[in-house]
Amino acid sequence: MRILLPVIAALIATHVHAQELPVFDAHIHYSHDAVELVPPEEIAKLLRAAGVKKALVSSSDDNGTQRLLEAAPDIVVPALRPYRRRGEISTWMNDPTVIDYVEGLLAKHEYVALGEFHIYGEQVKTPVMQRMIALAKEYDLLLHAHSDAEAIDLIFESFPEARVLWAHSGFDRPDEVRDVLRRHKNLWSDLAFRSDQSSNGIVPPEWRAAFEEFPDRFMVGTDTFAPERWYYVGEHAAFSRKWLSTLPEELAENIAYRNAEKMLGLD
Repeated sequence: MRILLPVIAALIATHVHAQELPVFDAHIHYSHDAVELVPPEEIAKLLRAAGVKKALVSSSDDNGTQRLLEAAPDIVVPALRPYRRRGEISTWMNDPTVIDYVEGLLAKHEYVALGEFHIYGEQVKTPVMQRMIALAKEYDLLLHAHSDAEAIDLIFESFPEARVLWAHSGFDRPDEVRDVLRRHKNLWSDLAFRSDQSSNGIVPPEWRAAFEEFPDRFMVGTDTFAPERWYYVGEHAAFSRKWLSTLPEELAENIAYRNAEKMLGLD
């Protein structure tokens, strides 16, 4: 028996009633090692039990995304990563065969985004990344970038009309995130793999100021980058609902699901 199945079953039972506020999880991966351990039908049950109504899903390779999309077409919003296997995070932007892979899948399947991909600073200027930006323009796709602020600026320099989701809000401080959001009207920020937006269930003043200045730009995400991260999908949804409940209702709903829907044209 696959070792994660009992854990998944327990998590489903624990979170089956935690569905008061819908959640659009804007940062989900279902990559090859997770696929091998937990079948897509169990992953779909876990997402439903956590009250995740929609999820922006990508995987390495793309097989996981397609299998989960087949199992839960009402939940999965597919994105295309440029990674075919683990270990390509720091090399993909210098590997022209990545473009063959991406273009082949774009011709075969429908996606709403390219990414999540890792790109920093001047790496945006590499031919592979520039082709990714061109493909985003050609196919009208969101770019989901795990990057620093310099890379965000350079993406918009290359394609001013781009739509970009900044993974983890760059792991920057709230004031720094606000500065970048002010520069780019088509930039959104996910809060995946962060916990500093909540202190004992309360949103700190610096994050509250960011959310109030940009009520339509932030969204939640779990980031299931490794199989064990699937343990936290329900827990993360409950964590998000707790701190969101301290915000005004409209703002909480925006961050929980509406901003992601609008960003992707699903509202």
